[in-house]
Amino acid sequence: MGEIADPVQFKEEGNKHFQAGEIDKAIECYTKAIKSCKDKKALAVIYRNRSACFLKKVRIIYTLQAYIKLIIFLHEFNSMSSIDVDAADIKALYRRCQALEKLGKLDMAFKDVQRCATLEPKNKTFLETLRRLGADIQQKLKTTFSTDSRVQNMFDILFSDESDKEKQEKAANNLIVLAREDAGAERIFQNNGVPLLVQLIDTGKPEMILAAIRTLSGMCTGHRARVLGISKLCSIMAVDNEEIVLATANLFQCVYDSLSGGDKRNYGKEEALVLDSSKDLKDILLALLEMIASKKVSGHGRDQALNLLTKNVPRKDKKNTDNSKGLFTIDHGLKKILKVCGQVPDLPDQLPLTENTQLIASVLLNKLYDDMRCDPERDHFRDTCDEYIKSKFDPNDMDRNIHAINTLSGILQGPFDVGNVLAGRQGVMEMMVALCGSEREVDQLVAVEALIHASTKTSKASFFISNGVTLLKDMYKKTKNEKIKIRALVGLCKLGSAGGDDYSMRQFAEGSTEKLAKQCRKWLCNPTLDVRTRKWAVEGLAYLTNDADVKDDFVEDEAALRAMFELAKSKDKTILYAVACTLVNCTNSYDKKEIIPEMVQLAKFSKQHVPEQHPKDKKDFIERRVKRLLKAGVTSALAVMVKADNSILTDQTKEMLARVFLALAEDIKDRGTIVAQGGGRALLPLALEGTDKGKIKASHALAKIAAVSNPEIAFPAERIYEVVRPLVSLLNTERDGLENFEALLGLTNLAALNDKLRVKILKEKALPEIENYMFEEHDQIRQAATECMCNLVCCKEVQDRYLEDGNDKLKLLVLLCGEDDVQLQRAAAGALAMLTAAQKKLAVKITKVTGQWLEIIQRLCIHDNPEIQHRGLVTVFNMLDADEQLAKKLIECELLEILTYVAKLEDNPKKQDAINAARACLSRAMDTGLIKPFSN
Repeated sequence: MGEIADPVQFKEEGNKHFQAGEIDKAIECYTKAIKSCKDKKALAVIYRNRSACFLKKVRIIYTLQAYIKLIIFLHEFNSMSSIDVDAADIKALYRRCQALEKLGKLDMAFKDVQRCATLEPKNKTFLETLRRLGADIQQKLKTTFSTDSRVQNMFDILFSDESDKEKQEKAANNLIVLAREDAGAERIFQNNGVPLLVQLIDTGKPEMILAAIRTLSGMCTGHRARVLGISKLCSIMAVDNEEIVLATANLFQCVYDSLSGGDKRNYGKEEALVLDSSKDLKDILLALLEMIASKKVSGHGRDQALNLLTKNVPRKDKKNTDNSKGLFTIDHGLKKILKVCGQVPDLPDQLPLTENTQLIASVLLNKLYDDMRCDPERDHFRDTCDEYIKSKFDPNDMDRNIHAINTLSGILQGPFDVGNVLAGRQGVMEMMVALCGSEREVDQLVAVEALIHASTKTSKASFFISNGVTLLKDMYKKTKNEKIKIRALVGLCKLGSAGGDDYSMRQFAEGSTEKLAKQCRKWLCNPTLDVRTRKWAVEGLAYLTNDADVKDDFVEDEAALRAMFELAKSKDKTILYAVACTLVNCTNSYDKKEIIPEMVQLAKFSKQHVPEQHPKDKKDFIERRVKRLLKAGVTSALAVMVKADNSILTDQTKEMLARVFLALAEDIKDRGTIVAQGGGRALLPLALEGTDKGKIKASHALAKIAAVSNPEIAFPAERIYEVVRPLVSLLNTERDGLENFEALLGLTNLAALNDKLRVKILKEKALPEIENYMFEEHDQIRQAATECMCNLVCCKEVQDRYLEDGNDKLKLLVLLCGEDDVQLQRAAAGALAMLTAAQKKLAVKITKVTGQWLEIIQRLCIHDNPEIQHRGLVTVFNMLDADEQLAKKLIECELLEILTYVAKLEDNPKKQDAINAARACLSRAMDTGLIKPFSN
């Protein structure tokens, strides 16, 4: 046998690697030794050594690969049977016991360790393992029998015709709760749970279906073996019951996450069952695409199918180059999505829709288009849309024509650039004009809405001013149909706002804009009009409120404000964007270009256009408008709007709502009202999701509230911990000074509450940023950072940072105690007092950080402010208590006179804390024999 094939050499090399901690290399050597070894006894030892490597690897990182190697190791034991070769090989037996325990096979592991204990009855390790495994088996059996009986009992109650409704509801809720726990879900599954839940669904009773779906959601999370069939899920989600549809959509999402890896939790050994899921994922996408164009699916079901596609198809991270799901969806479903956009509810034989369906479809189109990575992909998207619209044009069938134009409206509300190109195609504008002149109401409605959506971008408005204004004016004046009249008015509103808030760029004559707005308010307050028509009144105001006269009149009309807020709370969520736009305009919370006087003069000199501010857009007018909005209940309306589904509440809408909240929270007196109406809770999702700018605005609004309110009231229960991350995000050099300052105040408030919140602040990595702001030149920011640190020093982790050598953290605190700013001194002295109380080493370290330490401490002890004086004296007490030599040094200097003077003061409620602290210092000095007792 050559040297390369020598099993002994391989085994010795493996032993060396194992001792060096090189587990992978050791496994490789032992594997080579196994292949070349012929001696059964030697082979048993090599197998045993390799099994030790596998176990070591599992303990290091319990991953899927390690799990599989564990199974391979057990297979080697059973097939090669090294134990059978040497029945008394205790090491091999015990390692197999450990492996079996890892795999959850406690009964088999118990047998192996029982055999080990028989061979070596005095081995403490074996006896301890035997005792532990015995207890674990008993507990498992107890839990299993208990859970099994509970599961069976619940199903018996649900299927019994004799059980009363209250009992069945309780059983259903218990089943749902049980399914959310891993052990409970496993018992339901093992007790034939899935077929029984399917039987519950087949009863057709809504409450039973809902209980079954919610139970399945808990069971299927992360467990692919328990997943219900896709076709069955689709049939359930197609029903016309919003609650059942939402629950089924949630179950669909659980299934999708389990298959795609979206569920990041660790499910231990079940992960070994993971197979290639690409086919299953494609089947889900195809099933959802089939649903959105099916007449058998309810409006709610269609909405959720579109929502699931919106959530799961586009890439969440644009750095990821794989957009195959988006391309697959476009190839197999783009025309189906366009079909939904083109539905006209007033026509016969249309798909069932809700008020929100077509907007959700437009959002999906926009997300898919944004997901395209290159021009050829975008061209293919545009060409598919173009081909679909052209295929619907038919001179002999007006219904097909309005379907085409309505499809174009849907595209204009989604990927506008695509819609804008298609609107310019030959024959499209002519068709819109022809439909406007039609005698059928539905034709006119579709055409006017398309014109409105086509003029969304103000840069394109000049074309419609010259070509479409006359048409819209004629329709507005001549038609007696309120529905058409209001839409024509919105078109005029939109065109009239092309100049934005630039007072000099008004499109219409003086007073015309106010007249249009007055008519919009009149329609808005008319309860006899349907919600869809009144919604268009808000659309008009969203554009007209660019004019300061209009917004001032609008906020004075409390009835109109309340009517708009009620609409915002209705089921029709397509209104959210228009309401958000209107509120942003009324609060002037949009971005404003800084006007530099020198540049204005230069522009006037060169005869360039200079934007003008409306007199009613000045600060005092804005503040008055904000007060009126708060009085009308804007906060509660915003809180309801924030709860809308993400497919409707787009990132842009979230940003606008965040801007409004920030404007409302500007005045400190109004923040209590915002909290009382649920504003604190509503801001949290806006600060965590959306555009970067929107998250910053929402975080700043949260900081304003957290800085002055009781956080436990503003953010009740667990929500208080969610506030930390948004506030920490403002501790950034890219944020402005006011954002830094108010975030620090908010964190100071939070850090004062409890240790759990302080730990949360540290986990969010805020400490280095807070320390940096303690060096800030701006006095208020430096003071806020020091106050925050004063509340954080209770944490052991913070104390350890001050104990570390080689930093100036303690020196900075001591020097800040010597500053003239009273608030800064107070915060720094408080931090110093708490640090020296918690860590005696820091009390000694003070004397080494700066030569001015004694002078600064003495100044604190004679300070006019009783709080600062008290904190200084507490620090002195801590120093006296920390080190004998240091105590002697303090008593031998002028500090003794200061302590004596303060201690002899008459009791005074205002200064009592300081007097008591001075007396405690002298008492401590007497206890250590540094001074003698007073002679009275």
